[in-house]
Amino acid sequence: MADAGAAGQDGLPVLPDRLGPGLDVVFCGTAPGLISADRGHYYAGPGNRFWTYLHEAGFVAVPLSPADDAGVLDHGIGLTDLVKTMAQSHDRGLPYDAASLERKVREHRPRWIAFTSKEAGKAAARHAGERPPALGRQEWTFGGARVFVLPSPSGRNQGREAYDGRGTRLEWWAECARLVRDA
Repeated sequence: MADAGAAGQDGLPVLPDRLGPGLDVVFCGTAPGLISADRGHYYAGPGNRFWTYLHEAGFVAVPLSPADDAGVLDHGIGLTDLVKTMAQSHDRGLPYDAASLERKVREHRPRWIAFTSKEAGKAAARHAGERPPALGRQEWTFGGARVFVLPSPSGRNQGREAYDGRGTRLEWWAECARLVRDA
């Protein structure tokens, strides 16, 4: 296990935020998966395509892996989750802390926040007094950052035929990368 934070309620490590001032984009999930927490790295579960999408969509010029999560700040990218007290094996009944996330976003002032699932986007929208979002760019901001809701990169979210009008999840990730680059 590498570079993990303190133990959460479930005894697994809580992943530390990877945040800094003026980032291009912060990716925010619901909570780390059990395997990610055990390994001490974001998006480390088998079948999770986060790191592949990051490169293939154009957020980073070189392929990265979960072991590279501590260095994402060098690429203008941040990582965090809505739950910092435990890992999860599902998205139901988790103690989302959107108020804390909003404070972090206001403090670090990224240009964009990209929620890595509709569930994470819904939790943020509820906190912001907005309607549940569809995938894509949102008309509202969160903590002063522009908002994009991505389809989950989780291996559990594979096999769908379409993603809110797009043929693949990668198409949404590539659109987000274009907006972040052009902003």
